[in-house]
Amino acid sequence: MKTKIFLSAISLSFALYSCSKDDDNSGAEENVITTEVVKTDAEAEALGNGVYGPLQTLSSSFSFLLESTSETTISFEGEETVEGPLASRLETDAANWYTTKIYTRLYSSIGAANLTIEKLDSSKVTARLTQAKKDLVIARVKFIRALDYLYLVQLYGEVPLVLSTATPVNTTRNSIDEVYAQIVKDLTEAEANLPDYDIIRSNPSKGAANALLARAYLTWGQNPLSQSEVAAIASATTDPTHSVNSDRLQKAVEYADKVISSGNYELWDDYNKNFGVGGENQGKEHIFTIHHDGDGIDAQGNHQTHCPFTERFDLWTDNHIGPADVTLVDLFEDSDKRKLYSIVTELYNADEPQPGATPAYKKYEYKFPVTSPRFGKFIHRKGYTEATRVVAPSTQDGQPNNINRIEVRYAEVLLYKAEALFFLNRAGEALPLINQLRSRAGVTPLTALTAEDLYREWYLELSFEQKQWTNLVRWKTLISSIKTKVPQYEYYKEDYKDEASVKAKAKSLETSLQDDDINAAFFAKIYKHLHAKVDNIKGKHYRFPIPTSGGLNAGVSPQNPGY
Repeated sequence: MKTKIFLSAISLSFALYSCSKDDDNSGAEENVITTEVVKTDAEAEALGNGVYGPLQTLSSSFSFLLESTSETTISFEGEETVEGPLASRLETDAANWYTTKIYTRLYSSIGAANLTIEKLDSSKVTARLTQAKKDLVIARVKFIRALDYLYLVQLYGEVPLVLSTATPVNTTRNSIDEVYAQIVKDLTEAEANLPDYDIIRSNPSKGAANALLARAYLTWGQNPLSQSEVAAIASATTDPTHSVNSDRLQKAVEYADKVISSGNYELWDDYNKNFGVGGENQGKEHIFTIHHDGDGIDAQGNHQTHCPFTERFDLWTDNHIGPADVTLVDLFEDSDKRKLYSIVTELYNADEPQPGATPAYKKYEYKFPVTSPRFGKFIHRKGYTEATRVVAPSTQDGQPNNINRIEVRYAEVLLYKAEALFFLNRAGEALPLINQLRSRAGVTPLTALTAEDLYREWYLELSFEQKQWTNLVRWKTLISSIKTKVPQYEYYKEDYKDEASVKAKAKSLETSLQDDDINAAFFAKIYKHLHAKVDNIKGKHYRFPIPTSGGLNAGVSPQNPGY
């Protein structure tokens, strides 16, 4: 059973049970503080836990902005006019639910952090409220405030720094450097009072703080675009020039080394054990996670279990989110152990026994002309053997939303260091780090490291872990990745431009097929999304629009260029 992290001194109410906006009707957060002064360690802990609720509502929402706006992912969540498909086609605007939800909930978490810091600072240490607990809770909420701002500055650029409850609404945007400086300050101060390691990975630790410092410096060190720089390329269809700040990249190396040298983390021998409820708080690869108990228990269940496998074995109904093309399967070598869980082409349903078969269940294939592959990391499997293409039976809640979201794991820290070294012109030092990941995956080590090798390893290791868009933005390859890769996809071809073309294509491959055997509308929709990505991608997409509605901090100006 999972350990519940919320205590009763704070209540955050979120009635969220679905990926979609229509069912996500909470709109506002309610903080209930029972006392003006914190009197006990338990009250301090409960107060600090208020920072996590807003983040819990975002675990699956990040997928729609950080995955489906890249070249690797598409979203069919709801009608084509709603937020998921609009993001997938790069047609987001300032009213998009996901941009609004992420922006406002991150600031809600920041508000809870500010409140906690102020109340604990004003509360006297007694026998029931110890200095050690005050220091620990403040360290935890500063860690989360830094994580909140790290997301905000990467997604929206210059954002207001709100560090006090006295000014909960601020429409003045701080500079990129000011935001990153605050992130570094919070994480550095947090690290000093956090434990070296915590077996419960949803509790911040020194290792987690150092990992986020490495992430922050890696991103800051590649010179994020300013408002004026984005304005200059807003309508452009070529990427801006990539440049680096060597001192900040060296800091990324140093903080990654602190995580590596601590001895508290390591690669799990079996890559696939990183994923699923059974892997939580078990191995040493997870560094920090967002805790989830499931729908109706925490602020919102983690719908990464639901969105990539929405209809389970109903192959004819659109998934909420999935791989952009069948050729993404081919990026993984057949011997790559990461392939089994990363992208699914076949699964077995434990609800449909088939005696004599191996495995002894009905087999489903995710391929043309019925459907396309699925992201597999968060599909609830039955066990962890090589035969884990078997999906747990629905009688055991076959797709539970109580899986923790992995925010950072040790493999990612190795990639932070490798990337920083590569852009410091020290590719020879980066190569062994990349080969650690490849050796664990069972694929041949590289003898030299190019930029494309580095980019590909990020994708192979962390596919559908909500890193792709931020990676492309950091590398200044967002436009070229879509413009050059998507037109090479199978489903981009004219064979899929409309239902008649899809049917003709399918029948040319298998003459016995009838129209009812072919999910023509589905593949025609994929074609539409892929062409929209290529047609719509511009420099303005290096940022998301600042929301103009949704409550907290609405009205920030100026708006991001192009929106």
